[in-house]
Amino acid sequence: MTIWDTLTGRKPSSTPTAPAAEPHDNFSPQPFDPNTAIQNTSDFLIDPSQLHPLAGLNQDTLDYLALDESVLSDLPGAQSALPSRGWSDDLCYGTGISYVSALAVGGAWGLFEGLQKNPPTMAPRLRLNGVLNAVTRRGPFLGNSAGVVAMVYNGTNSTIGYYRGKHDVTNSVVAGAISGAIFKSTRGLRPMMISGGIVASVAGSWGLFRKVYFETE
Repeated sequence: MTIWDTLTGRKPSSTPTAPAAEPHDNFSPQPFDPNTAIQNTSDFLIDPSQLHPLAGLNQDTLDYLALDESVLSDLPGAQSALPSRGWSDDLCYGTGISYVSALAVGGAWGLFEGLQKNPPTMAPRLRLNGVLNAVTRRGPFLGNSAGVVAMVYNGTNSTIGYYRGKHDVTNSVVAGAISGAIFKSTRGLRPMMISGGIVASVAGSWGLFRKVYFETE
C-alpha cells in the first residue's frame, strides 16, 4: 500500500495466495528390540538404597553417632552403668530411671490396693473404674516425687563431687540427706529428718553397689 492510497482511503487489491504445502512426515518406526529396551531402562532406574536419608554419608566421620571417649568425665569414681560426660548426663539418667521405676512401683501398689478395696462382688465396670483410679493415684504420685528427689540429688551430688574432686559413697549419702530434707522441708523438722535418712540410705546403697560392680581400679 502506497502513501497516496493511505491518504485517500483506497483499499489495495487482493492477490490470491498459493496454498501452503502440507508437511511431509519422514519418520519411519524402528523394530522393537527387547535387549535394547532393558539396557535403556537400567539407565534411569533408581537404586532403592539411595533413598535412605543417610545414603552417601560416611558414617565413620559422623561424630554424633558415637560417644567421644575423650569428653567422658575423668573424676575418680564417676564410672557407672552408663558412660557419662558430666552432671548433665547424670541428671538425665538419674531422673529418668528414678521416675520410671517409681511410676511402675506406684502403679503396682495402686493395682494391689484397688483390687483389695473393690471386691469381685462389685459390678465389673465399677470395679475396673476403682482399680484404675487407684493405679492413676499411686503411680504418678510416686513417679513425680521420685523424679523431684532425683533432680535435687543429682544436682547436689555433682556439685559436691566437683568441689571435692571425686565421686564416692560419702557424696551420695550427703546428697541423699540434703535432697530428702529439701523434699519435706515444708512439713517440719521431723519429716525432714525421716525423709533425709531414707533417701541417704538408698543413695548410700546405690553408691556401694556402683563402687563394687562398676568402678575399675
